[in-house]
Amino acid sequence: MANTPTSRPTLISLFLAFTGIGLMSFGGGLTAWIRREVVQRRGWLDDEQFLSGYALSQLVPGATNVNLTVFIGAQLRGIPGAVTAVIALNALPIAIVLALGAIFLQTRGMPGSALFSTALNGMGAAAIGLNLGTGIELGRLHIRRILPLAVTAIIALAIGVVGIPLLHVLAVMLPISLLIAWLERR
Repeated sequence: MANTPTSRPTLISLFLAFTGIGLMSFGGGLTAWIRREVVQRRGWLDDEQFLSGYALSQLVPGATNVNLTVFIGAQLRGIPGAVTAVIALNALPIAIVLALGAIFLQTRGMPGSALFSTALNGMGAAAIGLNLGTGIELGRLHIRRILPLAVTAIIALAIGVVGIPLLHVLAVMLPISLLIAWLERR
């Protein structure tokens, strides 16, 4: 069930939301955190708007999540919103990465430095789980017919299990998916 978008947020609330997203998604899972904050928690966009923005963000050059942040900021507050959201999303994580990088370089090879690597691996695993959970939730909410479900399963298996490169899978499955969507609308 999709949320109904609420009123336009202030630039300050947009800044605070994306600062929180940037800090909470440390280690990955950014798309899931953005959706949770923007759609579920704050109701600024509904799932359909979010998924449209996410699809567009993947099509244009650049980092998908930064593109998604620009899309959301622009949808909610225009150019000032896009600038605010991108700065908020990136400022503190960049500072943290620089600080952790300096610490890592200073402590590399010292006793206990393997703990740092273990922590990074744990963050990666948590990010994968968060993205998988979001994908399952969105699929459960929005994929209600057998053909879209089959396309989703084929893509996931081809890339994740068989290891076929993404571009090859997309070259085959994108036209098929578009044809199915076109036929279902008719």
